Parts: sequence; C-alpha cells; structure tokens
Amino acid sequence: MTEIIHVVGAIIHNDNGQILCALRSEKMSLPGYWEFPGGKVESNESSETALIREIKEELHCDIKVGQFIEDTTYTYDLFTVRLVTYFAEIINGTPIAYEHSELKWVPFKELYSLQWAPADIPAVERVIQQCKKGFMSN
Repeated sequence: MTEIIHVVGAIIHNDNGQILCALRSEKMSLPGYWEFPGGKVESNESSETALIREIKEELHCDIKVGQFIEDTTYTYDLFTVRLVTYFAEIINGTPIAYEHSELKWVPFKELYSLQWAPADIPAVERVIQQCKKGFMSN
C-alpha cells in the first residue's frame, strides 16, 4: 500500500465569481496540471490551519477559510493523496505565483476548460454545483 499524503486546497473566489487556479510547475509532481493552491497538512495542524499557512507560503496572501467543499482520496502511480478543499477569501495581499508556473482567475463556468490534476476533479465538480446554486452570486 502506498503512503497517503494529506493535503488541503483553497478554492479562492473573488467578487466577480472567479476562482483562483494554479498551474503546477516543472519542479512539482504532475507538472502542467491545474490545481487549487494549498499543500501538505503537518501532523499537529487542522486542515484549516494548514490551509492558511500554505497559502501564506505559496501565494504570500492571508485568507479566511470558508465552507468545506470536498474530501477526496485519489491514488496515483507512486502515492495516494487525500485532498480536503474549502472555499476561501483573500483578506490581505495579492496572489503571486512563487511555486506554480501560473495563476489564473477563471469564471466557475469555465473551470472544465483546464486540465486538472485528477485528485482535484471532484472538488471542481462540487464547486460548479455550489456556484450554480448561487453560493457566490452577487
């Protein structure tokens, strides 16, 4: 059995109904795939605390963690990922791609146009459902 890596992802949205998407760089596993920014949960952290820390480290922003979205376990060739995602809002700073190749604000209706890392796909589907129900309507 492969090791299970517990990671968290932030589904950061803005007032225009767009979601922040991050393109994995050549230095990362699964380069060229899109994901929700985030990272590994340390043994002494809650998912929410890890998400705040990871976004600060990766994007140099402060976020407020919102509604839980999805808890997905996906097995790749060499490892298994447990990805827990939450809606989040930026409360301070502007996202900068320090680790990713690119950051892009994408309208929720266009999320399927990106090539997502397989573990992120259930969260993408849930985000689209939530947004259609008016979660982010203004």
